[in-house]
Amino acid sequence: MRADLFDKTVTIKIDNESKRAISFNQKSGFGKLSEDKLELSLIEALYLMENGRIDIYKNNQKCTQDQILTLIKNQDLFGKYIVYKDLKDRGYIIKTGFKYGSEFRLYDRGRQPGAGHSDYLVKVLYESYDIHALDFASYIRVAHGVNKKLLLAVVDEDHDITYYNVEWTRP
Repeated sequence: MRADLFDKTVTIKIDNESKRAISFNQKSGFGKLSEDKLELSLIEALYLMENGRIDIYKNNQKCTQDQILTLIKNQDLFGKYIVYKDLKDRGYIIKTGFKYGSEFRLYDRGRQPGAGHSDYLVKVLYESYDIHALDFASYIRVAHGVNKKLLLAVVDEDHDITYYNVEWTRP
């Protein structure tokens, strides 16, 4: 299926021949759906491209996976992409967590956005990243305040991911 790259988003035009884009959104939680298009983030688009589900074009020229990966790396999104890919491969539905100060909202397997609330907020950190105690506390406080668990995804130099489930407790 054809998708077009515009700046930082990838768009799939919806017409009579491309109803599959609607399925990407409704069944698998990809992107933001409007009447005539499905907008994907670069992270979602690369995932679909790697899985052979879309071809991405820029100015009518077909992009390679390496070109999209370079865009992601240039925008400092690579760590977020590998966490996204890992969680998606495990069967989770993933939506943006921007509103909550995190990278992603995570829905348990089998749950759909709109049919219930997400279960986790996912914060991506790098092993070499210095985190201040007040920042850490704010991540937990926000997650607790919206009845979600906080999942810290720590990416090391080898791009391996360690997940920490962090919950608010009262002494």
